[in-house]
Formats: sequence, C-alpha cells, structure tokens
Amino acid sequence: MNKEQDQLQNLAEIRSMMERSSRFMSLSGLAGVMAGIYALAGAAIVFTRFNFNPDSIVTKPDQLTYVIFTAISVMVLAIGTAIILSIKNARNKEEKAWNATSRRLLVNFAVPLFAGGILMLILLSKELVGLMAPFSLIFYGIALYSASKFTFDNVKFLGLIQIVLGLTGTYFIEYSLLCWTIGFGVIHIVYGLYLHFRYER
Repeated sequence: MNKEQDQLQNLAEIRSMMERSSRFMSLSGLAGVMAGIYALAGAAIVFTRFNFNPDSIVTKPDQLTYVIFTAISVMVLAIGTAIILSIKNARNKEEKAWNATSRRLLVNFAVPLFAGGILMLILLSKELVGLMAPFSLIFYGIALYSASKFTFDNVKFLGLIQIVLGLTGTYFIEYSLLCWTIGFGVIHIVYGLYLHFRYER
C-alpha cells in the first residue's frame, strides 16, 4: 500500500515538474489588480474630464488627442507593472522569468495584440472612434486566450469574458466605454485578486 502511495506521489511530482516547465506560472495577481485600477482611473478621466462617451460609430471628440494619450498611459503602466511584478514573483519562486516558456507566452500574446493595435490605428484614421474601445477588448481577449496554454488555464476564461464584453460593446455602441471599463477595470481587479489569493499566498 505504501509502495503504491509512493508511486502515485512520484507521478504527481513528475506531472507538477512537467507543468512548471511548460507553463509560465509567475504571473502576478497584484499586477492584474493594478491594471484594473489604472483602467478605472483612465476611464474616469476620459469620461469626466474630456467628456468622452461615444454614442455612435462615427465620432470625433474635441479632445481626442488627450483621450488617446490617456489610453496609451494606462497601457504602458499596466504592462510595466505586470513585467516588474511578474519578474519579482519569479525570483521569489526561484524561477527564471525569461525562458523558452515565457517567450512562447509573449509571442502568442503579442501577435493578436499587435494586430489589434494596427486595427486601432485604422479605425482612428477613419474616425471610427466608437469602435476602438470594444475592438480593443476583443483583440485583448483573443491574445489572452491564445497565451493561456502557456500559463494558468483560467486565463482563457478571462479572455472569453473580454471577447464577450467587446462584442457587447460593438452592438451597443453607446455603452462601449462602460464595457471597456468593466473589462479592463473591474474584471482585471477580480481576476487579479483571485490569482493572488489562490496561487501567491
């Protein structure tokens, strides 16, 4: 009986080692929380200060430059925080933050995100500003789903939620900023807290 238990334990340890080698398990939940806070702050700024609340597909807000600058600032802060905290998390686990697995994760995440970024520029050039928020959710969700096979399985559900919110915001264009706020703000905070308390404590 003890021999069988030892064998099962050995198999479990081997499986765990294989999973760690094929998946990047140092994503920081706190980075998700911070990204959500940045997004909520950004949405509050563009809605209250710049009065940006698109209610049609074709729109050209008076202070569009400031809105774009705010969105870029949110993205840079979120990505920077994710990189810093994930590296710190990997060091705490005595793992390498930059390895073959993290590179595959980055490539699978970056390709849909890059395509989405190009589409944002096209929409901007055509003054289809109302579609930018929901389309960014869709492509971000695709990027998360694509990258999920190289990290925590439940990242794919986060991606699916973002895609659904993006499609909803595309159909109900007057609520596109609200969908963006829920997706990048609220959902990130909820998922970040879940990740932190389940895997980091």
